[in-house]
Amino acid sequence: MKTAVHGKGGIGKSTTSRNTPVALARRGKRVLQTGCDPKHDSTPTLTGSPTPTIIDTLRSKDYHYEDARPEDVTHEGYGGVGRAEAGGPPAGAGCGGYAVGETAKLLKESNALHEYDIILSDVLGDVACGGPASPPNHADHCTTITDNGFDASSATNRTAASVREKARMHPLRSAGLIGNRTLKRDLLDKYVEACPMPVSEAPPPTEHIRVSRVKGKTSFEMVESQPHPNYVCDSYPDTADQALSQPEGIAPKEVSDRESSSSLSDSHSNPIRSEGGGGNDQENLLDPAKMIR
Repeated sequence: MKTAVHGKGGIGKSTTSRNTPVALARRGKRVLQTGCDPKHDSTPTLTGSPTPTIIDTLRSKDYHYEDARPEDVTHEGYGGVGRAEAGGPPAGAGCGGYAVGETAKLLKESNALHEYDIILSDVLGDVACGGPASPPNHADHCTTITDNGFDASSATNRTAASVREKARMHPLRSAGLIGNRTLKRDLLDKYVEACPMPVSEAPPPTEHIRVSRVKGKTSFEMVESQPHPNYVCDSYPDTADQALSQPEGIAPKEVSDRESSSSLSDSHSNPIRSEGGGGNDQENLLDPAKMIR
């Protein structure tokens, strides 16, 4: 089973992508997490530090794909989870999307994918074209990480449009949304009303998730090694079980960008007020120190 994880930048894709494979591995599955981003920052929490990227490996082989072996491109991390990072050119030089496309190609040609039951791809930002759009071409499902914000809903609609288009030629379907940092769900519910699809929940906003990233550990490893509340990990087994249920998935309904934007804007055409009739509604504010990074 192959799943591509999408969503706007900074929404929590990598946080979800690096913890869900651990939950899947604890269900007895052989899992590979692939980081599809030139920053190659998706998987270091599985190994504690960066390992060679796909582009590093290709460069060392003088770009002879036939010389690459599975152990050259994947590395075992925490909990037995396999990991691979696309990497890319230096910042400001070359095309990062090219590296993502080459990663999908090399993993396939080196037979690395045959070692795993589940491949989860943590994909750079929005689905657009070229390299970042290539992982869904090889996936069974696309899962979108979103939140209760306008920008996240716009990116979610863009991803839904891409899945719908690709579903014409590929077996790809949407497995639904994961609502991250959702203290409120009014905008998220408004979008799902226009474009129906399942929604599951990620952990609530908490400083502990940010700290685990800084320390180079998954949340599961943090729970084992130091004070770290267990509830932070509670949602990931649920996400894993949903994936293992092998949902049929959907081809999302077509909702134009203009229609989506208008619907979300109209839902907040009046200023938000507290129930007391004045002041700020503190429940609509998130403490930046507690945001999931």
